[in-house]
Amino acid sequence: MLSYITAIILGVVEGFTEFLPISSTGHLILVNQFITFDKNFTLLFDVVIQLGAILAVVFFFCVPTGHLPKGEKRLWQDKSLWLKTLVGVLPAIIVGALFASKIEEKLFNPWTVAIALLIGGIIILIVEKLNHNAKITSIKDLSYKTAFFIGLIQCLSMIPGTSRSGATIIGALLLGTSRLVATEFSFFLAIPTMIAATGYSLLKYHALLNPSQLSVLIIGLIVSFFTALVVIKFFMNYVQKHNFKVFGYYRIILGIIIIGYFLIK
Repeated sequence: MLSYITAIILGVVEGFTEFLPISSTGHLILVNQFITFDKNFTLLFDVVIQLGAILAVVFFFCVPTGHLPKGEKRLWQDKSLWLKTLVGVLPAIIVGALFASKIEEKLFNPWTVAIALLIGGIIILIVEKLNHNAKITSIKDLSYKTAFFIGLIQCLSMIPGTSRSGATIIGALLLGTSRLVATEFSFFLAIPTMIAATGYSLLKYHALLNPSQLSVLIIGLIVSFFTALVVIKFFMNYVQKHNFKVFGYYRIILGIIIIGYFLIK
């Protein structure tokens, strides 16, 4: 029973934080300081439940449920958008294949998360002070070159606490996109990125899975899916009316709290 409760809590954390620029991996690492499974299953669980959040993106954009403007329902049918997404994900696949194990070994700890949260929060506030003259106001106008550079910036998110969505959204803004375009492309870029990460983890740790762990994994994935679906809908509406400063302040405050906690501990 305790394992199922842990799975639900971590599923909520993942679904809530995956698409906000506050780092889902960082939050999972922090929560794992207090509730967790054994080490190898934790590494597998934390990655695989991200698939639940990614499936929420697919559902949100591909299933016509009436929550998107009429034109947006057909984004997923744009073949060039998927090609741009694949171009954008190439840097992460290459860098991940070369350095993922070393990054997990050296950087997956609360101190890295705290520092990355602080730096990322400061960067968000700095970027928001710049004048945004968006040259790309429709995701269909995003060039392959811009998609590739957004993908390069996404590689920074391999440092836990940086935030994949935060890196891609802020990177896209700096490259001239509107907030809505930056957010939409960040969502699409997440699909192949997290599918690749999930596949890698399953290949690496699948032999360690037993039937009881599989059920725990499925529960976490389902909880992550429904939580992420709610957050995606909220965030898509939010970015059309607000900036990202609140997330910058949140990151800075959380980073300071984490540093304070582990200094006192």
